[in-house]
Amino acid sequence: MSATTARNMNGNKRELSPEQREAVLGALKARFETNVHRHKELEWANVRAKLQVSAEKLWSLNEMERTGGEPDVVGHDKKTAEYIFYDCSPESPNGRRSFCYDHEALESRKEHKPKDSAVDRAAAMGVELLTEEQYRELQTLGKFDTKTSSWVRTPSAIRKLGGALFCDRRYDTVFVYHNGAESYYAARAFRGSLRV
Repeated sequence: MSATTARNMNGNKRELSPEQREAVLGALKARFETNVHRHKELEWANVRAKLQVSAEKLWSLNEMERTGGEPDVVGHDKKTAEYIFYDCSPESPNGRRSFCYDHEALESRKEHKPKDSAVDRAAAMGVELLTEEQYRELQTLGKFDTKTSSWVRTPSAIRKLGGALFCDRRYDTVFVYHNGAESYYAARAFRGSLRV
């Protein structure tokens, strides 16, 4: 989906009103300052400057925020000068639960279809599902998904056989599991990543 044709769920361009921009920037700043351990040695002023010239990325962060993801900066890629955001909500984002894995899985269900798939919703939001490696990296910054679980990007070899992967944290350990890609649960969503 190109930036010029990208649309949100309501069919509008991926743009925020000035009030929405200030609201999401305020929420991101407060979270950034409250969770310094996630991004030591990074300055909010630099992150904000990058966000202010990235209207579509700010829209995506607003979608992450709106659906309960509590996005925060977890790193800085010095090669590309990009800031890396992950969903940092304690439990899997509430506004993205009960989704199957991808569009193919959604289409394969003949009845009791979920309202969406994790991969489709992530694409609509302009974010990517965390990989297993990114999920494990997130778990070094706190304790996440102790009561819920999150779909993670699934290798194509597993997906071709009908499966999909999800992760959670139990017994102070990060676990990776598998399910049929068409399955969905009230306590499973997905966590996104975004580079700005």
